[in-house]
Amino acid sequence: MALRNVKLTISYDGTSYHGWQLQPGKKTIQAELVNAVSELLGWRTRVTAASRTDAGVSAKGQVALIQIDSPIPTKNLAKAITDRLPADIAVIEAVDVPMGFNVIGDPKCKLYRYTIFTGRSRPVFEIRHCWHLAEAKLNLDAMNHAAKLLHGQQDFKSFAAADDHRTDSIRTIFRCEVYSSLVTRDASCEQNTQYAIRNTHDAYDWIFIDVEGDRFMYNMVRNIVGTLVEVGVGRMKPEKMPEIIEARNRRAAGPIAPPEGLCLMWIKY
Repeated sequence: MALRNVKLTISYDGTSYHGWQLQPGKKTIQAELVNAVSELLGWRTRVTAASRTDAGVSAKGQVALIQIDSPIPTKNLAKAITDRLPADIAVIEAVDVPMGFNVIGDPKCKLYRYTIFTGRSRPVFEIRHCWHLAEAKLNLDAMNHAAKLLHGQQDFKSFAAADDHRTDSIRTIFRCEVYSSLVTRDASCEQNTQYAIRNTHDAYDWIFIDVEGDRFMYNMVRNIVGTLVEVGVGRMKPEKMPEIIEARNRRAAGPIAPPEGLCLMWIKY
């Protein structure tokens, strides 16, 4: 049986997990996938992801790679693996890819979406997947002004986690945009919402921040969101964004946003 590369597209609710990556004694998405695939195939199988999402972060379109020499048809793998996974994880697609496919190095862009709810009452059915800023008055125009200053290839060291010591902090942001749920989106942005909005009367209270880029550093999107919220509530001027970037210092940017509101929407190759 010839060895083959299979690309998996995975959706998961990360609320109950300590992130993607395997960690001794902790419940992780990768551990669940490794166990499910290994049980299906009958031997320990490596599962490598394109993005190592943080604890509490969810995904609609995580991409992972497995190498198998099983007779199981690729078209049957998504269901077979999902049947062995917890209810909050699903493999939504499995396709064969060339042996030279690099799941980590080949992505052209990724889209993260952050969800904020500004209504007065706690959204109990969506609270696991949003940042509840009760009755916050966010100036979306100011936030978008600041967001546009992040576009392009720049040094995003100020938005990396303080303990991220990688010397390469140059990244490219193709799009950073803030909008409410009732704003009409173009088709390339998929559906408006990360999760279904149950009550249309409070739809304007749902705010979304899309960040599309080539690569991201640890906590980068959450630090961008926290900074944009500081702009939205008036504690920071949009024009300060170039100064923050130039500082190359985590302390120059705003506070980190909670993980629950973040979702990896898709990865394109």
